[in-house]
Amino acid sequence: MNRDEIQKLAKLARLTIAESQADEVATSIGNVLNLVDQLAAADTDNVAPMAHPLDAVQVLRPDEVTEPDVREKMQAISPATQDGLFLVPKVID
Repeated sequence: MNRDEIQKLAKLARLTIAESQADEVATSIGNVLNLVDQLAAADTDNVAPMAHPLDAVQVLRPDEVTEPDVREKMQAISPATQDGLFLVPKVID
């Protein structure tokens, strides 16, 4: 990456990069792109695709009701309810 490419990218990204920092930014981005090239060059032909590097298993709990149904009790002390729903004042026009 050179100074002109950095300024073009900065303009597209709506970033301000000082002229004094353009060369430093170009070098840093060039280093990152070199690392990406190294990763792209790695031989992955015999590597099976995976979603996670560890054989993690999602531990699921039984789908059982563990809390008592207190809707009627809560609605009894609510200022306004209708058809099992809590009514609240309109706050958005």
